[in-house]
Amino acid sequence: MNTQRAKEIAASPVMANVTYNGVPIYIQQVDEKNETARIYPLGQTENEQEVPVDSLLEH
Repeated sequence: MNTQRAKEIAASPVMANVTYNGVPIYIQQVDEKNETARIYPLGQTENEQEVPVDSLLEH
């Protein structure tokens, strides 16, 4: 996934089908400069992590 698309998904009120390592995730925030995204698995807000945007897949 590219940074611009990740930002669009993060800003959208509509839930997109995005995964990280096969796990459905929610994109909380995108850092354009570092090309990373703050994500967490759906329903697991306590497992927040920062990952490279290009490791996210939209289905």
